[in-house]
Amino acid sequence: MKNLLLQMEAICKTFPGVNALNKVNLNLDYGKVLALVGENGAGKSTLMKILGGAIQPNSGKIKIEGEIKKIFNPQISQKNGVSIIYQEFNLIKDLKVHENIFLGREITKNGFVDTKLEKKLSINQFDNLGVNIDPDIACNKLSIAEQQIVEIAKALTLDSKIIVMDEPSAVLTEKEVKNLMRIINDLVKKNIGIIYISHRLDEIIQISDNILILRDGFHVNHFETKRITKKQLIENMVGKSLSIDFPKRKSIIKEEVLRVESFSKKNFFSDINFKVNQGEVLGFAGLLGSGRTAIMRSIYGADKFDSGKIYKNNQELNIKNPIDGIKNKICLLTEDRKKEGLILNHSSQKNFGLPNLKNFSKNLIMNESKEIKSFKNYINDIKIKIDSPKQIAKNLSGGNQQKLVLAKWLESNADIIIFDEPTRGIDVAGKREIYELINDLSFEGKSILFVSSDLEEIIGMSDKIIVIHEGRIKGSLKVDKKLTQENILSIALG
Repeated sequence: MKNLLLQMEAICKTFPGVNALNKVNLNLDYGKVLALVGENGAGKSTLMKILGGAIQPNSGKIKIEGEIKKIFNPQISQKNGVSIIYQEFNLIKDLKVHENIFLGREITKNGFVDTKLEKKLSINQFDNLGVNIDPDIACNKLSIAEQQIVEIAKALTLDSKIIVMDEPSAVLTEKEVKNLMRIINDLVKKNIGIIYISHRLDEIIQISDNILILRDGFHVNHFETKRITKKQLIENMVGKSLSIDFPKRKSIIKEEVLRVESFSKKNFFSDINFKVNQGEVLGFAGLLGSGRTAIMRSIYGADKFDSGKIYKNNQELNIKNPIDGIKNKICLLTEDRKKEGLILNHSSQKNFGLPNLKNFSKNLIMNESKEIKSFKNYINDIKIKIDSPKQIAKNLSGGNQQKLVLAKWLESNADIIIFDEPTRGIDVAGKREIYELINDLSFEGKSILFVSSDLEEIIGMSDKIIVIHEGRIKGSLKVDKKLTQENILSIALG
């Protein structure tokens, strides 16, 4: 027991109508990586919010280095050597990078903030992370990946004993993930304990020493990582045997539906040409920043493009904004569903109905009962786990938020559906459900554009794969048994 850095004993937490945590135990050793895994809704985030002082448990104890700690707020947690990097960024976007890193603990000299030293220390952290980010730039000018790295650098400057990383690699490239793994290994050599939360099971098996599995708020099992297989891990997470294979493609690919010609946008993508047929899943692979998302957003109308043409059923489209995209039955499930796909503080029903008001109104009078009836049909058809149509969208799990976004677009009768990183931050069972839905949609004759950074996923779900490198198409690959992740990555790297 002398090696225990952190003990969370018999932690219980209830919310109205929900037992979020039931006598959960967590032990973290000095210089070890503990992976915390479980499906969305298993209780992982609640447990870490208790450790971070964001919420209070109903009962249980927290011991750090053998001493019982009363953690009433995040400041007390931080003073006790705990640093949590949440999945949702905690940055003030208008402030500069170094200002965010040292926010609330500014370095001063002669009564003034020593910006020169702050910038120097920020650069040192970025050097350790293997990235080049200007500490003098505003955070709103950074990409999602760069903002995530600023969060990591911010935590590393705190000199914490315990660092919690919640989905830290979800928006990182392969190179950045390798840098992250190197940094974690360096931290554990300094006797720092890491709690690592991720849905990427291969990554967990690679980096962790021990794995704690939660399911429905209960402590299910604790394993030494070297003693468990990926299949066993999945079965413990979901409580049953679950195939990790992708669903068998069953669609019948028919005639061309969408064609893009000489599609270009300065500094984003150039001379993009491809077509997608009815019932086809066309995958788009590439490194982060390669231009995949920019292409999809321009096809949908979220962003403008400079030149090129979009054809649907051999008719040229004039798409200048999302309204044009929706009119032409093109929809986009954005990579950031919480920021752009949903209004989180509104009810699930309202999110479903907003883009479909014409379906549920007559003479400017809303027919709410018709809206509810339609929404309930989708709840049943695509298996949205929800307490009621009035449930606030932010309280749904990641997988069910994604299904809610899909439901509103299906109601709009879209026949070209763009999925941009549809399973990011979603648990194993939730991913499988999304895969089945995409398969069913293509079987029904929908045309799917499928963007993913998970190469195993994109091979498993696509009929054909377009590989993007630095804004240009570098390869078009037919999916067969000979295609490997290495084939795609070698092209994506240029």
